[in-house]
Amino acid sequence: MLTVALTGGIGTGKSVALTRFRELGAPVIEADAIAHEVLAPGTPGAEAVRRRFGPGVMHADGSVDRRKLARVVFADEAARQDLEAIVHPDVRRRLAEWVAARARAGARLAIVEIPLLFEIGREAEFDAIVVTACDEAEQIRRVMARDGLTEADVRRRLSAQWPLDEKVKRAHFVIPTHGRREDTLSRVDAVWGELQARADRV
Repeated sequence: MLTVALTGGIGTGKSVALTRFRELGAPVIEADAIAHEVLAPGTPGAEAVRRRFGPGVMHADGSVDRRKLARVVFADEAARQDLEAIVHPDVRRRLAEWVAARARAGARLAIVEIPLLFEIGREAEFDAIVVTACDEAEQIRRVMARDGLTEADVRRRLSAQWPLDEKVKRAHFVIPTHGRREDTLSRVDAVWGELQARADRV
């Protein structure tokens, strides 16, 4: 089975690409969705966050207030590393279990969206890497509009990630997302065809 990682910088259109891959019939999974499960109310992950960061980052129902937590961890490198130590091992295990299950089911390929693929050193685990990309000004505009953040907030988050240019250099396939949506989807379709061809050779 061909294992594919989908990544890119914040606000570069990863979700648009992943949705299109799903529509085309690809088995897909999102690391962020698994991270939400890891931090759901009553989980060991949520309790670990409460112990490390205090009740101020928790909702009354015991769930993690991700906005408040983000403000803490993107202002403090040590805090961000502590959060990653809580979340990443369980996310990694669940993703590996999902990939193994797809292989047992006879899937030809599987796509895993991992926003921090390069930052956490997992690129060697995949047969192909797809990167979504747009210019930084567009990233900032999108994230400000989507999340209600200031430009300074977005830039702090960008500084916690690898430069997008470096991710593009290491990609097997690049999906530009700064133009028309139709152009982005057309590029996803083309990449899908190339991934299927690779899967046939595995």
